[in-house]
Amino acid sequence: MTENTAIIKIIDEITACRNITIEQLHMLLETDDMQAVDYLRKSASEKAHETYGNQVFIRGLIEFTNYCKNDCLYCGIRHSNTLADRYRLSTEQIMACCESGYELGFRTFVLQGGEDPYYTDERICEIVSGIKAKYPDCAVTLSIGEKLKESYQSYFDAGADRYLLRHETADKKHYSRLHPVEMSLANRKQCLWDLKEIGYQVGCGFMVGSPGQTVETLYEDLQFIKELEPHMVGIGPFISQKDTPFANEKSGTMDETLRLLSIIRLIHPKVLLPATTALGTIHPLGREKGIQSGANVVMPNLSPVNVRDKYKLYDNKICTGDEAAECRYCMENRMKSIGYQVVVSRGDYADF
Repeated sequence: MTENTAIIKIIDEITACRNITIEQLHMLLETDDMQAVDYLRKSASEKAHETYGNQVFIRGLIEFTNYCKNDCLYCGIRHSNTLADRYRLSTEQIMACCESGYELGFRTFVLQGGEDPYYTDERICEIVSGIKAKYPDCAVTLSIGEKLKESYQSYFDAGADRYLLRHETADKKHYSRLHPVEMSLANRKQCLWDLKEIGYQVGCGFMVGSPGQTVETLYEDLQFIKELEPHMVGIGPFISQKDTPFANEKSGTMDETLRLLSIIRLIHPKVLLPATTALGTIHPLGREKGIQSGANVVMPNLSPVNVRDKYKLYDNKICTGDEAAECRYCMENRMKSIGYQVVVSRGDYADF
């Protein structure tokens, strides 16, 4: 049996049983046989089509604060980065972003920010309930880090529908390489279990190519995702940021990210899987290639243009100067060019 035939057989096995072994993961990530890699992407794309057709869900991203109390070693808005140009959006500014987004057809708003103590539970609840009162047909997604279970419950009661919290790595040793000592993988995982128990549509995820990552740690990620059964998985390449301890670390690659997107789609056929901005940052057609590899969500930026360049989780981020309308129609045309249709809907998980 040739390597090509063996890998194609493995891909068919993964598709059929929705599981992967460590040996199979090694083969899929390490093969140079691009014909087999194309088969992997094609299989993942077909699997996404079975549930979602040629539809791509669009989410409006609002990055509302770049203050953060944490000091994650990879992140440009880490607490100790004194060079970060800090900002916060007012409730009025956030509502204005939603208003322009709604007019452009967005029906999901993703409120993302650092872990900023200024935004108390009360403030977050006011913002969420304000959006839901004005736009009851929209979903609100929060991505604001680790909180107490009671806090998550209060946001949910205020109307939040979804919560994104990347676990970053499911390997304890690797987690401690990426985060300060006061942060723990156990707490991060517990937050995700709490969110799921409350009733959110939950998203986890990880960077591809982060310092210290191996095929073994990636396998642990896939096992944790299988255990958690999230509704969304967000992965994108690690990209270094010049004002962090990882400034000189090598970035993750598009190729490995695309392979992992495909693998995740095959293991979790109905998952909501974004083609991330980071993917579009490392290659001009990164997001298109992500969609063709099994992804089915894109998240254009609705934040005010004057703050976009300040939300620097990593360097050279794209689309920081484009108005929301430009981002929206640019994305629609990009998806159309590869045979996909951006849909105006909440874009919920298929079985939710």
